[in-house]
Amino acid sequence: MWTGSFISACIGNFLLFFAFYLLIPILPLFLIEEFNASKSLVGLVLASHTLAALAIRPVSGFLLDLFRRKPQYLLAYLAFVIAFVSYPLVNTILLFLIFRMLHGVTFGYVTTAGNSFVVDILPPSRRGEGLGFFGVANTLAMVFGPMTSLMMHEHFTYDAIFYLAIGSGLLGFCFAMMVKAKRPVAKNEPEPISLDRFFLIKGFKAGITLMLIGIPYGMFMTYLAIYGKELGIRSGLGVFFSLLAAGMIFSRMFSGKMVDKGKLNKAIELGLIICIMGIMMLASFQHLNMVNHDLTVVLFYVCPVLLGLGYGMCFPAYNTLFVNLAANNRRATASSTFMTSWDIGVGLGLILGGWFADSIGGLPLAFLVGGLLTVFAFLYFIKSAGPHFLLNKLR
Repeated sequence: MWTGSFISACIGNFLLFFAFYLLIPILPLFLIEEFNASKSLVGLVLASHTLAALAIRPVSGFLLDLFRRKPQYLLAYLAFVIAFVSYPLVNTILLFLIFRMLHGVTFGYVTTAGNSFVVDILPPSRRGEGLGFFGVANTLAMVFGPMTSLMMHEHFTYDAIFYLAIGSGLLGFCFAMMVKAKRPVAKNEPEPISLDRFFLIKGFKAGITLMLIGIPYGMFMTYLAIYGKELGIRSGLGVFFSLLAAGMIFSRMFSGKMVDKGKLNKAIELGLIICIMGIMMLASFQHLNMVNHDLTVVLFYVCPVLLGLGYGMCFPAYNTLFVNLAANNRRATASSTFMTSWDIGVGLGLILGGWFADSIGGLPLAFLVGGLLTVFAFLYFIKSAGPHFLLNKLR
C-alpha cells in the first residue's frame, strides 16, 4: 500500500487541504471586519463555495469515469491554486461572492478527482485502510490550517494568509504530478448516458444520512471562532481544531481496518453515536457558561475530541460504502456522490448556522438542531440505509 505514488498522493492531498483550511476560520472574520457583513450574510456568501462544488461534482464524476483521471486531476489542482490569487484583489462582497463560487468549482473537481484517483492506486484488500490514511492527510491539514491562520490573524494581514495558501497549493501540485497510476483498460462499447452516470442511485439512502451529519459539521467548522468569543474564550481557538483532528486521526487508525474486516455498518453506527454526544455537548455550552465558566472552558476542549472520534470513524466507512456499491468503471461517480451528499449537508450548515446566529436562539440552537438531525441520521441508517447497503454491495 505504501508506494511512492500513494505517499505523494497523501502529501499532495495534505497541502491542498492545508490551503483550503487556512481560510475556513478566518473568512467569516474577514467578511465581518472588512465589509461589516451580518452573520446571516456571511453564511450565504460562504455557502456559495459549497454550492458551486456541489454543482460540478456530478459532471466531474462523469468525466473522470470517461477520460483519464490524472490529467484532469492535475488541471483541476492547478486551477484550484490559481483561484487563491483572487482573494487579495477583493474589494466588494459581490466580487468576493463571484471569486468564492469560482473557487468552489475548482475545489469540487479536484477533490472528486483526487478521491477517485487514489482508489486506482490502492490494492482492493487494503482499500478501507488506505482511504483512512488518505483522509488522515485532510485531518492533519485541519490541525495546522486553522491553527496557523488564527495565529497569523493576530499578527499579520489577511493577504499574508492568502499568499501562504497559494504557496502551499503550488507545492502540493508538485507532489500531485509525481503520482502514477495504470491507465484504465478502454471499453469496447460506449455506454448510454443516464442518471446513474452522474449520480450513484444505489447510494441515495446512505447519502441522506451523510448529508444530515454534514449540517452540524458545516456549522461548527465555520462559526467556531464566533461561538468561542461569545463564550468568552478568545484565545487558543486553534487548539479546538487540533483536538478535533487528533480525534479523527486516532479513530481513522482503526476504523479503516474495521471496514476491511467487514464491519463497515458497525463503524458508521458507532461513529454516529459519538457524533451525537459531541454535538449535543457543543449545544449546551452557553447555558453551562452562565453557571460555571471554568467548566465550560474545560469541556470546550473535550468536545472536539468526541467530534473527531465520531466523524473520523464515519468518513472512511462512508467513502468505502459508496465505492463498494459501484462497479469499477463507476468509481469516480461513487466518489462524486459521496462528496455531493457531504457538500449539500455542509452548505446547509453554513446557511442555517448563519441564520440561527442572527436569530433569538443563536448558535446554541443551531447546534441543537444539528444534533437532532444526527439522531435522525443514526436511526435512518440502522433501519434503512445500512440494510440497503448490505443487500446491494458489489464487494
